[in-house]
Amino acid sequence: MAEGLSARGYDMHVVTGFPHYPQWAPDPRYAGATIDEMVDGVHVTRHRHYVPGSMTVTQRAHLELSFWSRVARSRIPASDVVVCVSPALVSTGLVIARLKAQLHRPALGVWVQDLYSRGVIETGTMHGPSAGATTNLESGILHAADGVAVIHQRFADHTMAGLRVAASKLTVIPNWTHMPHQAPMSRDHARDLLGWSRDSVIALHSGNMGLKQGLENVVEAARESDRRGGPVQFVLMGDGNQRQILEELGAEISCLSFVRSLPEREFRAALDAANVLLVNERPEVAEMAVPSKLTAYFGSGSPVVAATTAGSVTHQEVQSAAAGVRVDPANPSALVDAIVDLASSPEKSAQFVESAHRYLQLNMSREVALDRFENWVHTLADAHPIRSRTASSASLGV
Repeated sequence: MAEGLSARGYDMHVVTGFPHYPQWAPDPRYAGATIDEMVDGVHVTRHRHYVPGSMTVTQRAHLELSFWSRVARSRIPASDVVVCVSPALVSTGLVIARLKAQLHRPALGVWVQDLYSRGVIETGTMHGPSAGATTNLESGILHAADGVAVIHQRFADHTMAGLRVAASKLTVIPNWTHMPHQAPMSRDHARDLLGWSRDSVIALHSGNMGLKQGLENVVEAARESDRRGGPVQFVLMGDGNQRQILEELGAEISCLSFVRSLPEREFRAALDAANVLLVNERPEVAEMAVPSKLTAYFGSGSPVVAATTAGSVTHQEVQSAAAGVRVDPANPSALVDAIVDLASSPEKSAQFVESAHRYLQLNMSREVALDRFENWVHTLADAHPIRSRTASSASLGV
């Protein structure tokens, strides 16, 4: 987003951490405490922070507070508008508190990618008073901002009803696909490129392997495929704090393999090589997040199978795009059945792929997202004027 707005004439400055995700380990190519660099025309300041080996509520707070301690000792760039991205809720709250204390402060926006207050409940990491305190914290931070952008209408609904944020403060800006449009390659060509068998039925899950994904279900589906004689080969591609646990759980399963994250060309090939692309969520996960992998899945040559609760945000998104089918979560046998059914129905699969492409172009293109974000930034600036500004001279901090 910063690159896109920079190309439109905005003076952008991104303040962020060191790369560490989804491996949950600092990128060894980055050294020192603070780095200033230019990335595709955008000035980026990176602060080193604590990176936990495993994620708990306490560890997450430690990560964010260590990042904030670096930011607090540095100068936040002077801007007309500052946008904080959440997750990073604790850091967001501290940044907003610091800037609101200034006499001539910028306009303040929060861009919500995941809802903390739903996440701690749906992943089971908090209950009772602690979950209530998290809800109050998130509500207070969003109230303190001049405007809030969320990535799905269901997020907006919860933010109004559960976090008591006024509708006038809310804007819905769906995330977009990060891959330039190009026609999917043939399945055989993609598999030849990756060295995968042309004859196997492959179900691919791409992306983070964390708690909310509940990928034990996919491991058990692979075990079920083994019991049935191997009608489906399952591939888990990516990394995350649950990967080692999943590898140990599936060590003896022949229908399961793990692949590290791939460069863009091979990543595209993997999406096109699969008979189906998987989204898997814990049964409790329904409102906290929109899987970012869908923006890539919808542009591929493969349909989607979503193991998610009926009526969840993910179910609604796949249904809106008519991109695939849903099965109940934590039901390995149903997951295998759905994959076998789609793999044996090429016409149905092709219809899902075509529909997903249309949905992506209309709702998740980069230019559509940039237009929406640019309009939101101007709404923030106009609601809290600081000085006369034009589109070519506006300054935005993220």
